[in-house]
Amino acid sequence: MKQETVRPALVVGALGVVFGDIGTSPIYTLQTVFSPGDPHPVPVSADNVFGVVSLIFWSVLVIVTVTYVLLAMRADNDGEGGIMALITQLRRGSRGGRTALVLAGLGIFGAALFFGDSMITPAISVLSAVEGLKVVSDGLDAWIVPITAVIIIGLFLVQRRGTAAVGRVFGPVMIAWFGVIGACGVAGIAGHPEILKALSPTYAIGFMAGHFDIAFFALAAVVLAVTGAEALYADMGHFGRRAITRGWLFLVLPACVLSYLGQGALILEDGANISSPFFLLVPSWGRLPMVVLATAATVIASQAVITGAYSVAAQAAQLGYLPRLRIAHTSETERGQIYVPWINWLLMVSVLTLVFAFRSSTALAFAFGMAVTGTITITTLLFFFIARSRWGTPRWLLGAGAAVLLTVDLLFVAANLTKLVHGAWLPLLIGLTAFTIMTTWQRGRRIVTAERERREGPLREFIDELSDRETPTQRVPGTAVFLNRGGRTAPLALRANAEHNHVRHEQVVILSLETEPVPRVPAEERVSVEDLGHADDGIVFVTARYGYMETPDVPGALALLDPAQTEGRLRLDEASYFLSKIELQRGPEPTMAGWRKRLFIATSYITADAAEYFGLPRDRTVIMGSHIDV
Repeated sequence: MKQETVRPALVVGALGVVFGDIGTSPIYTLQTVFSPGDPHPVPVSADNVFGVVSLIFWSVLVIVTVTYVLLAMRADNDGEGGIMALITQLRRGSRGGRTALVLAGLGIFGAALFFGDSMITPAISVLSAVEGLKVVSDGLDAWIVPITAVIIIGLFLVQRRGTAAVGRVFGPVMIAWFGVIGACGVAGIAGHPEILKALSPTYAIGFMAGHFDIAFFALAAVVLAVTGAEALYADMGHFGRRAITRGWLFLVLPACVLSYLGQGALILEDGANISSPFFLLVPSWGRLPMVVLATAATVIASQAVITGAYSVAAQAAQLGYLPRLRIAHTSETERGQIYVPWINWLLMVSVLTLVFAFRSSTALAFAFGMAVTGTITITTLLFFFIARSRWGTPRWLLGAGAAVLLTVDLLFVAANLTKLVHGAWLPLLIGLTAFTIMTTWQRGRRIVTAERERREGPLREFIDELSDRETPTQRVPGTAVFLNRGGRTAPLALRANAEHNHVRHEQVVILSLETEPVPRVPAEERVSVEDLGHADDGIVFVTARYGYMETPDVPGALALLDPAQTEGRLRLDEASYFLSKIELQRGPEPTMAGWRKRLFIATSYITADAAEYFGLPRDRTVIMGSHIDV
């Protein structure tokens, strides 16, 4: 494997984009655990404080450090991470196995849950920071929701500048954030150094075993400490595994642990401090600046899941689970940095809706854990299956590791299910909705493709007919490029030109674009030419291959062709490009349920403009329409 170079600027950028979510969890985690508003509150006592802080520390260590940083991030797909990268590896190596197909379905649901996480994280994170104004002055309560809304709108408006620009601004802010919360944690620990005993796993185990009726319900809030773990993995393509690993181990993890320990020490001093232990840990003169810094940090927390959502949506579209989306690549040096406008505006509307509906971070906390635990558990399952199928890891080792990690994950899932009526239904609803859309699109796409192939007919037979026609088609000057799905059938636009207009161009390129189950395809493997059986008819078939993280550039791909392969040099500067546009209609055939047909057709309206997506010159692109019943 090629050694990955880690530039300091890349680590700073990762700190500014990737760690915001998990790095701001100390603001609300302990407060939520002991909140009297929780339907299953944890009583404030010394034993419970030691147990909860120990449970938080070991949960972060097991789930984030072990499951994600040490294990899952090694299961990359050519540098790309996230649950869609795991699904791609499953699809590539499953060979149709039932277990792999079931796990791939679970993976799609996990990706759908991540969209829920991407909506809830900005709302709860920014709300929790702005709520620090209550510690500064009780009279500022009414301003919390409006200020939160303005900050969120501003965040989504700057996304088009790209994660590189955002990371350069946010990186130094997050370094300051982790330095400050670590220092405040040290000050709290200095007041009650006995809190350091919570680092021993005996306190976490004793709390779970001796007070299971309390500890089990506490897990639903403890999980807030690991929110953002999936974003670390999903954003791996933006910055690389080594940059993320170093940022986590050398700065983020120590700072967060110190903050939790300091807050625990503060609660030991006075149980009334559970109202806002994070902000009360700060000296009174520094609380307003801390609210400002926390607000900046939670904006960055939102950035982590937003960029993760872009990556997941782009991969899902390339793999056929979502329509073709307009994607902007925002960096010339870091190839994984993208901006997806449609996802951006959908998230903004969703986040604002949650802010105005729930109006507090505590109310949203009950919803937050469900999305996180569901995604973590599915990621763990997929990782162990891939570890066996891809690396041949011994079964006994996999069994031992899976038993420990899945037991932890499933305990968190079970605890969050107890909050179902208190808000945990929300991420499940979002996840089920996204899952339904993705699976419906995949199913509908297969139906449309099958019908389209039936109408187009076999490609080689059509080419033979062109040569054998009693009334041959007239060859007109110029180069025509017909985009086609696969190499088995004739493009509808080419067939219509020959059968209705009785003409074809001197040079005809039938171009098939294929998405490979890897993020990117090397330039030397980009294009290939296939012989169609007639050496002098001016018709060639070309396949252009792209990875699922790439945006196709048709003229650029054709420029790579050798004239010897194409019966002469292609005149690309004046070539015409032909697209077949399909209008979808509900048909009487029982291919899908009626509501799924309507959903599929509605989803098709968000498909990006094909000419723009494929990089075609608009003034030389011809679109020919047809309709298909679904």
